[in-house]
Amino acid sequence: MKNAESRAKAVLEESQHNTEPAIRTVLAKLREKIVTGEVAPGTRLRADSLAEQFEVSRTPVRSALAILATEGLVTYNVNRGYTVHAGTIGNVLDSMDVRASLESRACRLCVDLGVDDEDLERLKQVVGQGRELVEAGAWSEQIEMEWYSYNVIFHRMLHRLTNNDVLRNAIRMTIVYPLLGDVVRICPAVAAHVPQSARRMSEVVPDHIEQSQREHESLIDAIAEGDAERAESIMFDHVMATKKRVHSVATLR
Repeated sequence: MKNAESRAKAVLEESQHNTEPAIRTVLAKLREKIVTGEVAPGTRLRADSLAEQFEVSRTPVRSALAILATEGLVTYNVNRGYTVHAGTIGNVLDSMDVRASLESRACRLCVDLGVDDEDLERLKQVVGQGRELVEAGAWSEQIEMEWYSYNVIFHRMLHRLTNNDVLRNAIRMTIVYPLLGDVVRICPAVAAHVPQSARRMSEVVPDHIEQSQREHESLIDAIAEGDAERAESIMFDHVMATKKRVHSVATLR
């Protein structure tokens, strides 16, 4: 079985098939550094130094920076160039509101268009891999990263099945923090407002992971049954559950 990282990479590449490989590589690596706080807000991003770091030419770096600007992760100024955007917890929560509406619409569209047996089986396989991790019971940073990699694959597959590039691009601008990992831990704008106890890595499967896994499985059932309204409702609640969790733990201080 392929490891989670290679699976996630394959899906991310499929979803960005019109993008040059070098751009995809730079985009994925730089996005991760920004959302995890490795590159701090306010940091100037110079194409020449990034090109040297990623061992590519400046052209794919510039293209990646332009894409990140559309996602709101960096800002551009004529005099300063590109700078990492200093996002707020409010921005993150607002993005979840938008994502809930867009992704729920995507699920309805998938069902309306029809999901063939092959794609349905792929969805089931990905969700099944997440279930295997949950059933094992143990939890760690590595296991969590693997589960979230399957999470990325599942959501991106649903986006692809809409056959709607405009909708997919709109969704992509809202999902950076929630899909790549636990937003409470990996998003600096959120983590700054959450007590350390709520950010501590669990040794057993967290409740919110078990809930998300069940929601993935319910969504598969709705799609298989051709129930567009139910699929739309499940996805909306699925995304908003993350917002509710963030809001609750971020107000403990």
